[in-house]
Amino acid sequence: MPEFTPTEIGDLIRHHEVDFAPYEELYKHLHAYPELSHQEYKTAATIAARLRRVPGLEVFENIGGTGIAAVFRNGDGKTVLLRSELDGLPIKEQTNLPYASKNVVRDETDGVEKPTMHACGHDMHMACLIAAIDILVSAKSEWSGTLVIIYQPAEELGNGAIRMVNDGLYDKVPKPDVLLGQHILPQRAGRFGMRSGTVMAASDCLKVTFTGRGGHASMPHRTIDPIVMAASTVVRLQTIVSREINVSQEFAVVTVGSFNAGNAANIIPEQAEIQLNVRTTDENTRKRVLSSIDRIIKAEGEASGAIQAPQIETTLQFPLTINDPTVTQKVQQTFGSLFSPDFTAEWPRSNASEDFTVLGTSIGRPCCFWFVGCTAAEIWEEAEENGTLSDIPGNHSAFFAPDVLRTMQIGMSSLVAGVELLLRPIPWELETANSIDLEAARGANCNYLKGIIVLREGNNI
Repeated sequence: MPEFTPTEIGDLIRHHEVDFAPYEELYKHLHAYPELSHQEYKTAATIAARLRRVPGLEVFENIGGTGIAAVFRNGDGKTVLLRSELDGLPIKEQTNLPYASKNVVRDETDGVEKPTMHACGHDMHMACLIAAIDILVSAKSEWSGTLVIIYQPAEELGNGAIRMVNDGLYDKVPKPDVLLGQHILPQRAGRFGMRSGTVMAASDCLKVTFTGRGGHASMPHRTIDPIVMAASTVVRLQTIVSREINVSQEFAVVTVGSFNAGNAANIIPEQAEIQLNVRTTDENTRKRVLSSIDRIIKAEGEASGAIQAPQIETTLQFPLTINDPTVTQKVQQTFGSLFSPDFTAEWPRSNASEDFTVLGTSIGRPCCFWFVGCTAAEIWEEAEENGTLSDIPGNHSAFFAPDVLRTMQIGMSSLVAGVELLLRPIPWELETANSIDLEAARGANCNYLKGIIVLREGNNI
């Protein structure tokens, strides 16, 4: 298939318009009714019903639990996979938005009723992906290949992607040649970017149970105190990063976030429990840090005369998110030309974690992942001027409230542009916008590239 020309891009702008109102409505509905990981029943039903309205889209449900996959076959060519998440978080929303979540959900893992919120942006990801699908299907004459759509459960637990893979995902849909994903985060809405190589850190969560011998607080000599055992371990764990890691060349964080033991001042308990989180950005560093944690915990048990070795349980694991250099360079060049100056090819690495790449690494296919700013421009600029950027509510905050339209425009446009690039190469150069009929773009009612063109002029929509 021939490459796009600037004239054809202008035609695409005029002929494939988007009214964002239905997608905003979908977003607000999803935001108002979040569900917990692996319990996204109504969310999945809403998305599946919406996908079934797209002509020619094959939809598969209940993969790995509540996961959804869809396929749009559009002639010969490569296969590109786009992915969104489904789950919310156990957080009580405090944004006071008219569509704020008031949902309280019974957590099936512990039976506890929990207020629930889309505090990580998965509602925005879902709506952007629906919008991108609609545009790509309506513009199917402009590209050739196969589009695979994934709506994944339980990203917050780090096991939704692998459950879909293990439940036969790729028996139902074609294996992609390339996988694309994105995530919103606090940055000026309209800005977005990516980097080659490691994009997000690996994360390992561990629960450690120390077992001693309980007894009366007045007779500690007759006990083996698990609190002292656990406390000594907490202190010693801090030396891993400070004494074993070359911080000028490596990154690692070891955080003990939970310490539980006993329920009375005069009783030495039988057990103490700590929970810790490890973040690393290199697989060799990760292995060394985890090995050091294991060594320290076991040694403390022996030093304390524990009646049994401390029990170490891995509760959550997220892999490194690594962008394939070849694919990423191609996407960076196109996005840089099309979205400049609001796209950056050197976006800072995030020490948060994702399981998106499991969908690719499980079959040996390359991935490309980027970040989209979601903070209203006026809020960002005021905070920047006052030196209070760190006060802007971020992901997992009860006050997290994206600029809906601006974020959605970039989130949807970047997905569409990525697919168009990979399924029909587009030689966009920096001067391309000068060849596009900007008046025609402005005249369209929120065309999917309208936001890009206006961004190129430095204006707001």
